[in-house]
Amino acid sequence: MGSIKKKTGLYYIVNTVLVALLFVILLVLINTGVINRYNTQILTFVCINIILAVSLNLVTGILGQLVLGHAGFMLVGAYASALFTKNIGLPLSVSFPISLMLGGLLAAAFGVIIGIPALRLKGDYLAIITLGFGEIIRVVSYNLEITNGAKALDGIKSLSSRQNPSPMFIYGYLTAAVIIVLLFTFGRSRHGRAVISIREDEIAAEAMGVNTVYYKLFAFVFAAFLAGIAGGLFAHNYGTIDPAKFDFNRSVEILIMVVLGGMGSITGSVISAGALTILSEKLREFSQYRMILYAVILILVMLFKPSGLMGRYEISIPGLMHRLVRKIRDRKKVAKTGEA
Repeated sequence: MGSIKKKTGLYYIVNTVLVALLFVILLVLINTGVINRYNTQILTFVCINIILAVSLNLVTGILGQLVLGHAGFMLVGAYASALFTKNIGLPLSVSFPISLMLGGLLAAAFGVIIGIPALRLKGDYLAIITLGFGEIIRVVSYNLEITNGAKALDGIKSLSSRQNPSPMFIYGYLTAAVIIVLLFTFGRSRHGRAVISIREDEIAAEAMGVNTVYYKLFAFVFAAFLAGIAGGLFAHNYGTIDPAKFDFNRSVEILIMVVLGGMGSITGSVISAGALTILSEKLREFSQYRMILYAVILILVMLFKPSGLMGRYEISIPGLMHRLVRKIRDRKKVAKTGEA
């Protein structure tokens, strides 16, 4: 038992060091100008999409409930965060982190309002209700004076500047890293196992004493909270909020990232979100064909790898090294046995 705990602790330490090392390398490249301002924005957008993908994976992959209105929670968080920093009168360095929490909390409140009636349903019915919610939020935002209607809400200040493009990336990277750690920890906790049991067999889970209503609502609201935080980062990274960018297609993009990476795999969501975001930005000249490209990728994945790139597996660098060392040892043993 003690050796298992030591090995788990070593895995956490090595993974933390690797994440910190990647952060330092990227930050140095940004500050020295090797990565320009445009590519820094793309990296920040990668972090935002990673947050969206892993948060949706919590509901769709780990809980097993199909949700099609995730962009609606992102839009709520974006408006709440932007309006707070624009009107509160505090320095942006102080108001921005507060606004992210506010955006997440308001999105979570909407998650409770939608989740209580919606989670009584399953499958296609739940997907339709969440889809309707996302469209309602978008249409309502077109007709509110506080959101500046269809003109889009602009003039949102950013911590980044032409001289110093790194602050928003720092916030995005660290926020994404913390959220990934939280979801990994949650998935291995007693509560995470309860959520997974609902995905596998809800009736059996309820028979074993799992409070299915509570855990379904908790996962749904927590995912909405994380999407709200991603919305706040998006608003301040781009400086404007156009409701047209948060339509059904946006929700489908996030869902594709989850399905492509593997429903239930946090690592898979991180990889697919990063790859699809960079691919989409680099092919911006052909943006009108982006959804066609996504559709083709999704069809190919469903045909040749229905479980997604990672399935429900997670990547651990120390774990891979351990397996590699073990295979080398096994081959050496076999070779020695053959010589004998």
